[in-house]
Amino acid sequence: MAEAVAAATEDEEEIVGPRLPQLLETGRRLLGEVEDTNESTNSRFIQEKVKQGLESLEKASRMMAQLDLFSPNEDLEEISSTDLKYLLVPALQGALTLKQISFNHRLEQVQTARAHFMDFLKQCQNYQVTKFELPSTQDNPPGKKSFDGPTGSQQSLVAMASHRQAKIERYKQKKELENKLASLESAVENGRADEEQVREYYLLHLQKWVNISLEEIESIDQEIVILKARDLGKQPSTSRVPPQNRAPTKPFILTRDTAQAKVFGSGYPSLATMTVNDWYEQRQKWDTFKNSKVTLNQEADQDEDQETKSEEDDEESLLKKRNWDDWKDTHPRGYGNRQNMG
Repeated sequence: MAEAVAAATEDEEEIVGPRLPQLLETGRRLLGEVEDTNESTNSRFIQEKVKQGLESLEKASRMMAQLDLFSPNEDLEEISSTDLKYLLVPALQGALTLKQISFNHRLEQVQTARAHFMDFLKQCQNYQVTKFELPSTQDNPPGKKSFDGPTGSQQSLVAMASHRQAKIERYKQKKELENKLASLESAVENGRADEEQVREYYLLHLQKWVNISLEEIESIDQEIVILKARDLGKQPSTSRVPPQNRAPTKPFILTRDTAQAKVFGSGYPSLATMTVNDWYEQRQKWDTFKNSKVTLNQEADQDEDQETKSEEDDEESLLKKRNWDDWKDTHPRGYGNRQNMG
């Protein structure tokens, strides 16, 4: 069909024909330069290459749609060998889209890249380029399926084992494809390859990009989950109750006595009923009272000792007086005075 379209547009071959291969080659070349460079991907120089590559591939995609280059009603054998390479356009678009760096638009970028890879895989599956299982849609990823009961669990395990086996097969094919492509690339690029070699070369390229697209989609699905969670964390929750409808918060009131607690409430049981300053003040008063009480007790003890001592002194004095009176009764006045004796 592509040959018929080319024949119908023979008058425009100088305008349309050369431009489509050039646009594809520009996109492929720029993608290779971006992937092989040691420069940072977020540099302005690299991002300019990414932009130019996407523009070239976008023009190629529009031109292919205008020419109706591929049709879902045709088989792979009906596509000319030279036109097979144009099936790569959406895959190259997806790869270059992933090279874009924009923190604020990253979710949109990876979703766009996924759509490009899915378009490529659907075309390859339609033409039966190679056997593979088409990834699930974003609304129903494999990890979101739910299985109920023993049968469902068994189905889940079978699906996981099948997915793992498919990844192993793709890894084995990758080395084999790279070796075959390396052996054909020189002849095809130099124009020394025959029709069969050219066709095999482009079919191997399609198979290689099928494996790349499947791996990229798996990584994209994981990144989308992370990006959506990040964006959800930034947005205000819609489930929050508006401030005007929210029940007022009951204040905690500290009380000092039972009467005040009956009026205002006491907060909750473990809450303190006085401030730190109040506690120190009360403590100081208590210490002062305690010290004054001790002082009063000491003074009382001293008074009691003095009174006891006074009483003892009075008894001793009284005893001396009694003894003196008794002595005067038994001894006349002047008894013992020898100075007046004759």
